[in-house]
Amino acid sequence: MKKLSKYVSLGLLSVGLLGSLAACGDSGSKEASSSGKNADGKYEKTLTIDVFDDLANNMGMSEGWFAEVVKDKFNIEMNLIAPNVAGNGDTLYQTRTSAGDLGDLIITGQGERYDELVEAGLLLDASDYYKDMKNIAKFDEAVEKVNEDQEGIFGFPTGVSTLSATTPSEALDPTFGAYLRWDLYKEQGYPEIKELEDLLPVLEKMQQDHPQTDNGKKVYAFSLFSDWDGNMMNAGKQMSCFYGYDELGFVLAKADGSDYQSILDDDSEYIRSLKIYFDANQKGMVDPESTTQNYDTLFSKVQNGQVLFSWWPWLGQSAFNTTTNLNDGKGFMMVPIEGQKIFSYGAEVYGGATFIGIGSNAEDPERIAEFIDWLYSPEGAATASSGPEGLTWEIKDDKPVMTDFGKKALLDGGSVEVPEEYGSGAYKDGYNQLNISTILPVDINPETNAPYDYTMWDSVLAETSNTVQDDWSEHMGGAKTTMEFLEDNDQLAVAPGASYVAPEDGSELSTLRNQCKSTIIEYSWKMVFAKDENEFNSLLKEMQETAEGLGYQKVLEFDMNNAKDQNEQRVEVAKEFGD
Repeated sequence: MKKLSKYVSLGLLSVGLLGSLAACGDSGSKEASSSGKNADGKYEKTLTIDVFDDLANNMGMSEGWFAEVVKDKFNIEMNLIAPNVAGNGDTLYQTRTSAGDLGDLIITGQGERYDELVEAGLLLDASDYYKDMKNIAKFDEAVEKVNEDQEGIFGFPTGVSTLSATTPSEALDPTFGAYLRWDLYKEQGYPEIKELEDLLPVLEKMQQDHPQTDNGKKVYAFSLFSDWDGNMMNAGKQMSCFYGYDELGFVLAKADGSDYQSILDDDSEYIRSLKIYFDANQKGMVDPESTTQNYDTLFSKVQNGQVLFSWWPWLGQSAFNTTTNLNDGKGFMMVPIEGQKIFSYGAEVYGGATFIGIGSNAEDPERIAEFIDWLYSPEGAATASSGPEGLTWEIKDDKPVMTDFGKKALLDGGSVEVPEEYGSGAYKDGYNQLNISTILPVDINPETNAPYDYTMWDSVLAETSNTVQDDWSEHMGGAKTTMEFLEDNDQLAVAPGASYVAPEDGSELSTLRNQCKSTIIEYSWKMVFAKDENEFNSLLKEMQETAEGLGYQKVLEFDMNNAKDQNEQRVEVAKEFGD
């Protein structure tokens, strides 16, 4: 494996704890087990595996159609261990690693976590199995990159792609954007939005004109949630992405490397967003349950029409733009902000920041390796993106098209019941609960010659025309998709897919960071719900001073250097793998 020790990632365990972990497992490669298959090539014994998954939003035994596919093909049942659901994920991670068994299948971050799990002997060296993993072998360079500092193969990259590093990784919509109820925006005569702050009078009038849903629930412009807060209040960062920024620690860095901001600067995009939420709350536009609800609760509220603004298409549109709502002329669409330059993640040549590994204590690593390899196959990637062939889609005239069931499952909210032979239950409840894309969905499936992402199929684009989409297109210069509009109007800031992973904090820096971010998150929420502007400004000053006293500048300097290193790597990757 090549060496590139400069690029390692954030971590959680101290050196002392690592020492105690080393005795808990064995990272040596295991000999291949007997296949355990019958004459039909099916595994006879059911294998239940613990899946530690940083990205999963469900806890416990996986159920539904995707779980049924996995059970049918590999006789594997998955018990999901999800830090997102359990709460205090760092503690869950440390508790399980200290016990010497994180899981049989591990989905977590590259960099320090990868390094410490290898050092602790909690990841299996899958070299013996890799030679038979024909699907992932097509992304061998990315596999090498993940494992470049080790003598063995302990992890497999996710989000791998065959596209250029400067090609947007998104499909029809960017990851970020100002998504509003377009039907209510239309009611106001499509008012011009020059700055972020201009969203407030538009949203305020929407809320005033439509204060309740049809079933009597109160409607709010903004509804926030706290379970994704990290180095800062998650909602405070999102609007900065509308201007080409993304976070790296306590830094907001522009995609093109032209600007770097400390989030605590008076004029940072982060503080600007907090002020917008504060101003909105003063007008009664922020859901008072924001401080206590989680993402799932927010998603349900968006589904019910209780929320008017979304930072992402995969919230507003996914939850609300059902066939029924769209046929009624209701839906979320991106509203353009003059001067916006929306951040876009370029296709990752070496994959994303998350890897998949096999736990060193796994009972049947050969079978798990076979399952992992299937996830990188055309069948596996297509199933994860668009559902099982024959159920949600089929091939007609050499092109993928949705079945009648697929239209209900994928375009109408997913509440349709799945046939018993596919696992039963509502379709939306049976999705790939691993919540990862092994291959970037915008990549081309070699078996269908169409993207894995069904929303990009010609047949779907032709069928999904509706009054909301058509009206939006008419007012966006004829653009058929949000990405088309942004690209045509030079309003997309693509960060080349460099697969950058920041170096680890170290124990002292980690302690300082945890103290600072706890303060920043606490005060940020207080600022949004401050009683008046004087209190907002007082809390801002107190947050800045408290964070400074806790070592903020030392962490900021570290993050700022990393942000600049990240940009250098992006420049290098763009030269080698860009258009």
